[in-house]
Amino acid sequence: MASEVAAVKVRRRTATPPAARPRDAERTKASILKAARDEFCEEGFNGARVDAIADRAKANKRLLYHYFGNKEALYQAVLLDAYQEIRRGERELRISQYDPVEAIDRVIRFTFRHFLANPWFPRLLSVENLQNAKFVKQIKNLDEIRSPIVGELQEIVKRGHAEGTFRTDVDPMQLYISIISLCYFYVSNMQTLSVVFGKDLSQFALIQDREAQAVQMVVDYLRTRR
Repeated sequence: MASEVAAVKVRRRTATPPAARPRDAERTKASILKAARDEFCEEGFNGARVDAIADRAKANKRLLYHYFGNKEALYQAVLLDAYQEIRRGERELRISQYDPVEAIDRVIRFTFRHFLANPWFPRLLSVENLQNAKFVKQIKNLDEIRSPIVGELQEIVKRGHAEGTFRTDVDPMQLYISIISLCYFYVSNMQTLSVVFGKDLSQFALIQDREAQAVQMVVDYLRTRR
């Protein structure tokens, strides 16, 4: 009996320990980014807490600091990720392959639907504007947050003019800002506007009407001669 007990102890000492489960770093970082985005959008930059972000992500706070450094660096990573997401979508539009009117139509619908699908994005932009764009200014490669659409719009307008469709006195940057404004305001103010007008502006039919009107307003502007 004693020899059997001794043999068991030897086997326990010499047995190969179970392999540690590999940590999915990318998944953990993505979870932390998502949790941080939610926290910053709900609480603002100043009100957001690292402990709350770690709880939301169900991640160890030490891992959060390991991957992102500190609260400021994490917030900047959230901003950069948000900009990169919409820029990827804009590049995938490849609007230069369409006729001028359809190209404009696609830009507006993409922008409007991106805001609708990601209502946190307007909130995040509001948070950063309250910070006077402090953290956007610190992004090292600003090309990552600049829209490729502006340059493409310039060519679209030129082509539209050559075809006799569009006017020429159009600043592509101002045109892009107008498109964003028409899409952004409806989404960012949907709740208060619903109360003011006594209508639920989240209804699908009203959203469709708004999108169609945004397209019509921009196209009519581009077609108007001074």
